[in-house]
Amino acid sequence: MDLIVFWVMAAVAVGAAVLMLLQRNAVHSALFLIVNQFALAVLFAVLGAHFLAAVQVIVYAGAIMVLFLFVIMFLGVDRREALVETIRGQRGLAIGLGALLIGVMIVAIRLGVGLSGAPGPAATGDNVEAVGRTLFTRFFFPFEVTSILLIVAAIAAMVLARRRGRGLTEPEEEEAIP
Repeated sequence: MDLIVFWVMAAVAVGAAVLMLLQRNAVHSALFLIVNQFALAVLFAVLGAHFLAAVQVIVYAGAIMVLFLFVIMFLGVDRREALVETIRGQRGLAIGLGALLIGVMIVAIRLGVGLSGAPGPAATGDNVEAVGRTLFTRFFFPFEVTSILLIVAAIAAMVLARRRGRGLTEPEEEEAIP
C-alpha cells in the first residue's frame, strides 16, 4: 500500500510542479506550488519522516505560501506583463546554467556525495531534539538571515505596490513629499 501511495503522490508532485511552471496566472502558479508542497508532505509521511511532513505542511504550504499569495494579491494579478526578454541572451544563459546544474547533480549522485552515512535516529535523544539542537546552534545564523530576507521582501513588495497604487514615479514622489 505504501508503494502505491508513494508512486501516486510522486506523480501528483511532478505534475503539480510542471503545471506550476506552465501557468501564466501567478495565483494559479502559487496554488499548484501548494499542491506540490502537500504531495511532498505525504511522501515524507510515507517514508516515515513525520516531523518533516508536519513542517512541510505548517511552514511551507502554510505560512510561506500564504505570504507569497498575500504579496501576489497585494501587487495585483489582473495586469498582464510583457513576456519580451529585456536582457539579450537571457534565455540561452538560463538554459546553459540549468544544463550545468543538472550535470553537476548527476556527477554528485554518481560519486555518492552526501550518501556515505546511512540515515537513522540521532545518536543521543530523539530526532526532534537533534533537529532543534542543530537548527539553533550550527545553523542559527542562516536561519535568522532567512527570516530577515523574508521580512525585507514583504516590506519591499508593499513599498512597490504603494508607489504603483498612487501612480507616482520616483521623481514625482520626491516632489510630492513635503
